[in-house]
Amino acid sequence: MRVLVNAGPWLEVPPAGYGGIENVVATLVPALRERGVSVVLASVGSSTLETDELVSAYDEGCFSELQKPYNQVMGITHAHLARVVAELRRRDDIDLVHDHVEVVGPAVLSAYGGPPVLHTLHWDLRKHPAFYGAFPGEIAVNGVSESQLDRAPEALRAASLGAIHLATPLADRDVRVPRGEHLVVMGRICGLKGQHVAARICQKLGLPLVLAGPVSARDSQAELDIVAQNPYHPLHSHPDVRYHLDHVAPYLDGELVKWVGAVGGQERDDLYGSARAALFPIQWDEPGGTAVVEALALGVPPIGLRRGCLPEIIDHGRTGFLADTEEELAEWVLRADEIDPEECRREARRRFSPSVMADRYLELYEQVIKRR
Repeated sequence: MRVLVNAGPWLEVPPAGYGGIENVVATLVPALRERGVSVVLASVGSSTLETDELVSAYDEGCFSELQKPYNQVMGITHAHLARVVAELRRRDDIDLVHDHVEVVGPAVLSAYGGPPVLHTLHWDLRKHPAFYGAFPGEIAVNGVSESQLDRAPEALRAASLGAIHLATPLADRDVRVPRGEHLVVMGRICGLKGQHVAARICQKLGLPLVLAGPVSARDSQAELDIVAQNPYHPLHSHPDVRYHLDHVAPYLDGELVKWVGAVGGQERDDLYGSARAALFPIQWDEPGGTAVVEALALGVPPIGLRRGCLPEIIDHGRTGFLADTEEELAEWVLRADEIDPEECRREARRRFSPSVMADRYLELYEQVIKRR
């Protein structure tokens, strides 16, 4: 089987730091290739993931361009998809396209009418109601959790082949880091992730907290100060910037509550793996929960609000804790040590390893190809 995996034009695969979809692709592709699948990766030229072929319209990732007005960046995804379609037109050996590009991917690929397509939904399906409400029936989709699909419009649910939970290579590596006292929130700093709730809880309890993630692609206070101090900067009114400045920064004291920007590689494994617990005070229905799966793989108890995919991933009382209110969340934080780290690791190996995800996707690939 030869599959074109369309990761998009925003970040290299694997990403140097932040990059949710790109990390998913970087986890899936090696496991597919181990199973004999030939992979053509559609990404940017700076991608370093080992594949059979690389197709790109841009040499470098375009993520920083996303902060510009829509009429200045609307052509980026279309240029990338035009390159993908040109590649599909010139060859007849692609058995399936596995698409990860929001809206533009299925819109262009369904209009083109080439090889069968499986489109993975990574985001909030309440967006794009006109498009999802009349989703093209020739495109098959899968979700990344059942709760995500439960909120999908009827036309999108009709095209769905089910949900496949996200995976992490950490589930196969048995990474062990000496346990520290700090708690951690790993992810982009934004209102949906609820870092302000974690900061408020930890200040009340007197527990150290590390917030790790970018603020609108900014990773240091110096970079953020340039934005914050210039009211004419294009990012000055960006929702993530305003959230950080107005709701998170007041809690940052450099000792009890710290923000360290995006971290990657060994630094990330050390910071995350040494945490007493990973907090998920999410303020929305999280569709995928990569950071939750990574915490389990590192033996770090995840503690979060009972929303979105978290009840599907966390077995309350065995591999983590789920709360319905901020007050209850604070109570479970104090009981983090009751969760057995080895039970978390076993759960990650059993349910969230790359091999489990790859086997499931191969089943869907076969379904989509046979249906066509």
